[in-house]
Formats: sequence, structure tokens, C-alpha cells
Amino acid sequence: MAAVRMLRQSRRSVGPALRRLSAQPEATSEVLERPALSQMPNMLDVGSRKIFTAEHDAFRETCRAFYEEHVVPFHDEWEVTGVVPRELWVKAGEYGLLGINAPEEYGGLGADVAFAAVQWEEQFYGKGSLSGPGFSLHSDIVMPYITNYGTVAQKEKYLPACCAGEKILAIAMTEPGAGSDLQGLKTTAAKVDGGYVLNGSKTYITNGYSADVTVVVARTNKDKKAAHGTSLFLVDSGIAGYSKGTPLKKAGLKAQDTCELFFEDCFIPDDALLGELDHGFYYLMNELPQERLMIAVEAQARAEAAFEDARSWCNERSAFGKPLIDKQVVAHTLAKMKTKVCVSRAFVDQCLELHALGKLDSATASMAKASATDLAWQICDDAVQLHGGAGYMWEYAASKRLVDSRVPRIYGGSNEIMYELIARTCKTDA
Repeated sequence: MAAVRMLRQSRRSVGPALRRLSAQPEATSEVLERPALSQMPNMLDVGSRKIFTAEHDAFRETCRAFYEEHVVPFHDEWEVTGVVPRELWVKAGEYGLLGINAPEEYGGLGADVAFAAVQWEEQFYGKGSLSGPGFSLHSDIVMPYITNYGTVAQKEKYLPACCAGEKILAIAMTEPGAGSDLQGLKTTAAKVDGGYVLNGSKTYITNGYSADVTVVVARTNKDKKAAHGTSLFLVDSGIAGYSKGTPLKKAGLKAQDTCELFFEDCFIPDDALLGELDHGFYYLMNELPQERLMIAVEAQARAEAAFEDARSWCNERSAFGKPLIDKQVVAHTLAKMKTKVCVSRAFVDQCLELHALGKLDSATASMAKASATDLAWQICDDAVQLHGGAGYMWEYAASKRLVDSRVPRIYGGSNEIMYELIARTCKTDA
């Protein structure tokens, strides 16, 4: 946690690495001397990649210590219960892992996206497949809606508690009949005296069971298309007409809290409206590039961890009297895995740079999300194959990473939708 205190003290004088690189023609020698991922003895070692500095490294050490001490020893238990304890959220707040990009005046670190990326990566670098804590969705998908579109009163009410881990956030978009197609939303918020009445249901909601506050996407004007008649609402748990299903049993991400939400004549006051009425779809589109970038960064980290796990296994394991690594087919498989991972890392880091400069567009974010999640699935599958029968056993991280790497190709907009968005940029004007 010393790194967090140092970050608070030095941010104004030192500044984020990405902005320094963009502002100065001659980058600092510290940044120039940092090795590329392909040049590191181990991809998970601290100190690589030119988008980071010593400040980021210190914060990475803090994040790594948190996961090693407070998550790894207990994750198997949480895979059985399907949810992580609330105490973990408070501990994460103490370590400065929540609200990294949130303004300091509301309890956040006020840091740049590179610091958030460090936290995203370290969760998936952790021993095993640490899918349980929904910190990134809480901090970097949901919290920005409050920061960017909330009133001062809403920010004061929610952000400090969310940064401290005392309140947990979720966002409810997906419905039984509307997944990637937000135009098909059926949940409604009808205007009444003093507020709105919510009716409808949501499914596959990450953090939904534990959430204290949920950003609910609902139709507020049926006479308009969804893009022009959708709004966002801050809905507190425990109010009349709002109920939750039990945590869903999933093929992977077993420790991650995922559930259904139900709204039946659920009254919410006027001040629950987040942003302007009927502007919800535009807000969602504005925030999707960061969400998809986050998914890409996490998938990339999972692929790197899977490669290192497979490399270690093949160097230590013997077959036919020799280490596996001495078999050409094994060595070449690892070589291909490393090449693909390092090439993908270069593009994902480029997207982080673009986002830090406010220049990450939807199509580029879609490229990152689709390519990195497809890569992670492939690398995790290769890792299982290299482990042999052991790779199919739940006690091994290779097995967990494989099943956990499947659904990122679906959530955040399915990869088929990503390629559709990318394809629109391929057509030239006649």
C-alpha cells in the first residue's frame, strides 16, 4: 500500500508515463531502456514495456501482493460458493485497487488508464485463474458512468463508498431476449409522479448478486427507437419491487458473482436518473471502447500467464527420458505461442496509448477485444494440450484458464458483432 501513498503524493509532479511520452519528443531514458515483452526472461516479470514507468512497477507490486495474499489462498472456496466475500472488496479499497481512475475528491486515485491496466493484468497474472473478484467491472466499466454523467449529489453519494469497497457496482444491460442487440431491450421505466416505475428482467449480470447499486438500462420512450428512447438509472438494492436470483452456475468464471435481476412495479425517484433522459444509448456507446479495451487487456494477460505456465511445465516435465521442451513439436508449439502473444501485446499496448490520449475509437477497440479474446482461447487451449491429461484436471490452472477464456469472446459484445463493426471501416466510398 506504500506504492498507493507514493502515487497520491507524486502524481502531480511526475505525471503519467503515457502523457509524458506524448508530450515530449525525447522520452526519458528510463522508458527507453525498458525491454519489450518478448525480451523478458518471464513475461510476468515486473519492469517491461515502454508504456510503464517505475511508478507503475511499484503499483504493480502492490497489486501482486494483494492477489497473492488475499485472493489466491481462498479462490478455490469461492469457486464453490460462486461469490467472493464483501470483506475482500473493503480490503481492495484499502490497497487502492478500486476507482483507480476516479477523481481524488471522490476517493479515487485520479490516475491514468495505465495504472488501471496494471490492476487488470495482475488479477489474471495471479496463480490459478483468479476470475472471482469483479473489481474491473465495478471500477472501470460502471464507475465511469457515475463520474462522467452523474450529478454532484450522485457522485458524493456513491463514489467514495465505491472506491472504499463499501458499495459494490453492477450494470444491467443484457436481457433474456437482448444480448449484444441493445436495440431489443424490453425493460421499461414509466414516468410517474416523483419518479419512474421499472418493469422487466436482466440476466447474466456480473456482480449482480452482491451489488449495492446497479446501473439499469431501460426504455423510457416506446415511441422512439431504442437509440433515442433509452435511459440509465441508479437503482439501490433492497428497494420494493427489486429482487435477485441466486448466483448462476456457469461453465467457467465459477467464483464470479453472476445472477438475474427482476423488476416488478419497482418505484425509483427522479434523482435516480443518471444523465439526461433518453440519452442512455449514447452514454453506452461512449463508454464501450474502454470496456472492450479492458476485456482485451485481461485476455492478453490470461494468454501470457497461460504461456508461462505451459513453458514451465514443458521445461520441468519429462517424457521418454527427456524434458518435453527437447521435443521439436513441443518447442515449436511454444515458439508459435510466444510469437502470437508478443505480437498481440504490441497492439494491445498501442490501444492503451491511444486511450490515454482520448483517441481510441470504437473500431480499434473492437479489434483489440476480438483479437485478444480469440488469442487467449487459442493459447489456453494449446496450454492444455501441452499439459496432457493433467491439463484437463480442475486442480491445474491450465484447465481453469481454458474454460474462463471462452466467455470473453461473448460478453462486451460478441466477437461476431466486433467483426461487423470493424467491417464497416473496410468499405470505401464509391
